Amino acid sequence: MKPQNSHIAHRPSRRSMLKGTIAGVAATGFALTHLDATSTAHAQNIGDDDDRYYNSNDYNSYDRHWNQNGANKAITKILNIAITAEELGVIFYSQALKHAGALGFGPMGLAAIKAALFEELAHQQFLAKQGAKPLTNTFSFPYGQDTFNNFDNFFKVQQQLESAFIAAYLAAGKEFTNLRRPDLVQIAAQIGGVEAEHRAIGRVIGAKQPANNRVFETALLKAVGDAPTFLQNSGYLSPKYGNTFTFQHSDMDYTNLYGRSYSDKDWK
Repeated sequence: MKPQNSHIAHRPSRRSMLKGTIAGVAATGFALTHLDATSTAHAQNIGDDDDRYYNSNDYNSYDRHWNQNGANKAITKILNIAITAEELGVIFYSQALKHAGALGFGPMGLAAIKAALFEELAHQQFLAKQGAKPLTNTFSFPYGQDTFNNFDNFFKVQQQLESAFIAAYLAAGKEFTNLRRPDLVQIAAQIGGVEAEHRAIGRVIGAKQPANNRVFETALLKAVGDAPTFLQNSGYLSPKYGNTFTFQHSDMDYTNLYGRSYSDKDWK
């Protein structure tokens, strides 16, 4: 049977869309200092009022009552939410690879999904090296197992997840600015840029024209702290029998991937 998305194999010019800059893992010379690493590790507490997100707008650079401890807690909250999202991304693309036959990926589509998986994993490992702690390691998907057995379901979830990830990093950039961390603004932009590539490559796999259909990425979230509620309401944080997916580490494959460190200067 001819793969549903075999047309991807005949579009080598699209490969350039995979070669974006990613935030690398072994980032020498970069350290997040004085972070409060405390975080709830239970899914039922995600977004709980008892673990309320610190509003980074309270710590702008013009505030003479600057609270460094509060700023550090705000940064920790952002990083913990970010690594949670990255682990969800790793699970999503891992499952997509396992069900590549059912989803009808051609060679080009398969290569794109594999690259996205390793990029999400590189982001997760980078954040872990900075002390980030995921709020949960166990997730669900809006269509359960059918997310990976039906291409239309897969496409809808892929586009929603990547749009949410992009929005979270957009919000993170603004909050890091208020928190006096231009280095983290850069990191958020570098990772968010790769998430935008994932959204576009998903449209290539889905044969949507044009693939790059956004003039400005959408700021879906007012703050990074809104992301857990968004994921909860969208069906990603309600694991149950038959719809439970747990993050697991896997081996990395950097073949044809560039920008392995946030400090790389290549443009390939």
